[in-house]
Amino acid sequence: MPALRFLAGPTAYKQIAENGLKPELFTQLLAASGGPKWIGIAGLDKYLFGEFFKERKTPLHTLGASSGAWRLSCLAQDEPLAAYNRLEQLYIGQRYDVKPTPAQVSKQVGGIITGILGQAAGQDIVDNRVVKTHLLACRGRHLNRLPGRLSLGIGLATTAVTNLMSRKSLGLHFERFVFSAQDKGSPFNRLDDLPSQQVSLTEKNIARVLLATGSIPWVLAPVTDIAGAPKGHYYDGGITDYHFDLPLSHAEGLTLYPHFYPSLTPGWFDKSLPWRKAKKNYHNALIIAPTKAYLDSLPHRKLPDRGDFKRMESNERIRYWRESIAVSGVLAEELADVIAKEAIMEHLEYL
Repeated sequence: MPALRFLAGPTAYKQIAENGLKPELFTQLLAASGGPKWIGIAGLDKYLFGEFFKERKTPLHTLGASSGAWRLSCLAQDEPLAAYNRLEQLYIGQRYDVKPTPAQVSKQVGGIITGILGQAAGQDIVDNRVVKTHLLACRGRHLNRLPGRLSLGIGLATTAVTNLMSRKSLGLHFERFVFSAQDKGSPFNRLDDLPSQQVSLTEKNIARVLLATGSIPWVLAPVTDIAGAPKGHYYDGGITDYHFDLPLSHAEGLTLYPHFYPSLTPGWFDKSLPWRKAKKNYHNALIIAPTKAYLDSLPHRKLPDRGDFKRMESNERIRYWRESIAVSGVLAEELADVIAKEAIMEHLEYL
């Protein structure tokens, strides 16, 4: 059974039908939040980072939130696969044998980020002239900007209620921040679906930005000190952009999106709203996602998720996640085979 699905919007379908599945067709690359789910598609990432985009000479604008931002920070380093290996080892090796406080989780995650960045400490990411990295974080507004679990709890509950009526109401509660090198050609400079600010990504703030983009409310402490950004409490970029639903019609090329599922949930508060799916902004995108048969082949018949920290003791979870990494190699093999045989049209579906 196939392990991958290839889902293309109409513009992407036409261009791929005419040109084949070529890396030069793509000018954007997305990576979603979703906690440990990326572990189940790690093989796909490693093929894209180490082979598909290996000889890239023209700009590739990447956008990531939460763990998706950590994955993309590997791609932009001088040695992407070595960085990705550090991400695997450090992320999977987390241990919380006693229930930690948010501050304790933040401290451990901060160490993971330092390890991912390696000796260059993010300078190679900031200076990369081909891979143009964009990282998302959300600054709390109103109740969500106040310290304390009670105010944050009320703020999040209020956000969920208003979001039920309209996704645009998120702007009342959180503000999207895009951290990047401020490249003039970036399609992510013009995000206006929600209140957004653009801030320069520098070697002085990249580690704090990477911590902020993964700082899930209540699970991690907010990040309050990001150099070059306004003061405030910064949280997980997935709050506004869980799987993304961004206006990218103006982008010159196609968007490539290796994802966990064939369906797309716009924001964090939309996870429990089955009718709220991202559709209209993906006409020029190709989504590569695992099939149900592949998901059933994984240990426990599912992608790893944050609940595994509660369901399993550390050694069992670490073993399970490492097994999932190993199984994900079939995704790389299948994609490489499709490309080598120029057989994409035998697999391509309309999104």
